[in-house]
Amino acid sequence: MMPFGGMAARLQRDRLRAEGVGQHNNAIKYLNQDYEALKQECIESGTLFRDPQFPAGPSALGFKELGPHSSKTRGVEWKRPSELVDDPQFIVGGATRTDICQGALGDCWLLAAIGSLTLNEELLHRVVPHGQSFQEDYAGIFHFQIWQFGEWVDVVVDDQLPTKDGELLFVHSAECTEFWSALLEKAYAKLNGCYESLSGGSTTEGFEDFTGGVAEMYDLKRPPRNMGHIIRKALERGSLLGCSIDITSAFDMEAVTFKKLVKGHAYSVTAFRDVNYRGQQEQLIRIRNPWGQVEWTGAWSDGSSEWNNIDPDVREELQLKMEDGEFWMSFRDFMREFSRLEICNLTPDALTKDELSRWHTQVFEGTWRRGSTAGGCRNHPATFWINPQFKIKLLEEDDDPGDDEVACSFLVALMQKHRRRERRVGGDMHTIGFAVYEVPEEAQGSQNVHLKKDFFLRNQSRARSETFINLREVSNQIRLPPGEYIVVPSTFEPHKEADFILRVFTEKQSDTEELDEEISADLADEEEITEDDIEDGFKNMFQQLAGEDMEISVFELRTILNRVIARHKDLKTDGFSLDSCRNMVNLMDKDGSARLGLVEFQILWNKIRSWLTIFRQYDLDKSGTMSSYEMRMALESAGFKLNNKLHQVVVARYADADMGVDFDNFVCCLVKLEAMFRFFRSMDSEGTGTAVMNLAEWLLLTMCG
Repeated sequence: MMPFGGMAARLQRDRLRAEGVGQHNNAIKYLNQDYEALKQECIESGTLFRDPQFPAGPSALGFKELGPHSSKTRGVEWKRPSELVDDPQFIVGGATRTDICQGALGDCWLLAAIGSLTLNEELLHRVVPHGQSFQEDYAGIFHFQIWQFGEWVDVVVDDQLPTKDGELLFVHSAECTEFWSALLEKAYAKLNGCYESLSGGSTTEGFEDFTGGVAEMYDLKRPPRNMGHIIRKALERGSLLGCSIDITSAFDMEAVTFKKLVKGHAYSVTAFRDVNYRGQQEQLIRIRNPWGQVEWTGAWSDGSSEWNNIDPDVREELQLKMEDGEFWMSFRDFMREFSRLEICNLTPDALTKDELSRWHTQVFEGTWRRGSTAGGCRNHPATFWINPQFKIKLLEEDDDPGDDEVACSFLVALMQKHRRRERRVGGDMHTIGFAVYEVPEEAQGSQNVHLKKDFFLRNQSRARSETFINLREVSNQIRLPPGEYIVVPSTFEPHKEADFILRVFTEKQSDTEELDEEISADLADEEEITEDDIEDGFKNMFQQLAGEDMEISVFELRTILNRVIARHKDLKTDGFSLDSCRNMVNLMDKDGSARLGLVEFQILWNKIRSWLTIFRQYDLDKSGTMSSYEMRMALESAGFKLNNKLHQVVVARYADADMGVDFDNFVCCLVKLEAMFRFFRSMDSEGTGTAVMNLAEWLLLTMCG
């Protein structure tokens, strides 16, 4: 079960988020490190900052290829910039694309994103705050702001960087005197656990983490008709663009084509221009290789003959703005040579429309937990329904539908959280996707409903992610008629655990909310019975155990329950524990004696018998235990409606390693739920939904439970 500390931390985080913490102007201090305070301490003590949260050493480098005993890390020394060059600079004359040259780490995807960032000064300075230098108030400490799963975080690093033979091991600037890009890479490595966690990825990941925007991916072998227009508009809006050539086998990785393009390597798109070439309009596109060299050698490459046939002023203007590793090519060649284009929309604006119109955004946090909310995709109908569900109410159709169809445009982006950190222990990205369904008539207008298995068996999805894929994020643009829909995000296989964020961007105003049960309990009035109502056989059994005082203790209750349960051969149980028997006594004990009298025991026994009927009803495969998702339906049958978070807590507390719930745990759960609901109602006599208690009452409740 989640410890109280973890639950308290989650509640505190929710409160801070409601107050605006995590927005760009109020970033969360990563690992509670305060840049200004730490810097001041160093200046006052005359020392250079050493980061205790990301110490310079083998663990910061990696775990496998960059592990402690690998050939790549042999001879690595951590040095500050002042130990590498005479006059280190943070940024010289503004950040440019040549400040980012790749080192011995496969993070070209990240460097392509940083390269695109330099094209937009406002964006760059959100990520790389002003006022940092190696001269004024230098204390060996720097900080960067990076978007992480719906929140901006401020990440502090020291300036000890990994070097080999006196040169930076990873990202570096072409001049080697400028260090902002190397320090930004270090901050990103810290967020993800180590440098090696950054190896391999999609440029969209870096794009989104430097902007908080939403990314789209285009297959250039099946492009939309207006691909050139989309690229031009995206560049005009300041969107970030990356492109790559797919690899078809392991031999292709970083293989260089006949005309010097690198397969499986991330490039950034930096400009798009029309030129008059031999009396015809020619579309040109400018690309940058983060290696800083290895450039296209085909038409319109540096020094190619095509440049001799355009206006000399245009030629000079276009070639003047080129950086090392950057080249022009015709748009036709670009479409033929490259396989994939990634665009990160910033505000995010309308993705393909001529005029700029703001998208309306909603962000939800969710979790897939084994046994309670990790149902897998639609191929698993027994569990698909337990996934989290989110409702979108599309109120108005688009202004410019582009055809006769009345439709609403929206974009769904599903992102799994913190998976790079899992690489150290053998984890990685899950395969994720989502499906969109129309809300049934009887559930329209209601938030407090979680659609069940039968609904998904009877109804087809109206839209879905194009594919389930093992990327950090899968996103799709969707058009549907106005109405109410639900998005069901899932992993491909059931029982895969992860946290996720679901972002929904709609062109027009819409309502989006998580569909979840309203927490409630249908509690019967307490049974009114007397000793005269109790059968003689039951009295005799009770008397044998209770003795002369006619009351049974927790220990005696355990004996009698386990004796009775042992007779039911169809139930799997390892018996009731002392703890669960204490909970039963607490629920039934009306006089505070911590013992049960005959009437109290009879009422408890009646409850257990009715719960046994429910247990057998929902043990669908007659295995003697219930699966955790059968448990969810059984709890509802017993009168308890719980939301997703509570189901996660219930499964963590009462299910075994195979996600099974045996009879004794089922009873314990129901006893606990009934006791907690009854206690709450006694404290909330007005039925306001809020209970007020003092510390003594709180301790009495929690210590008894």
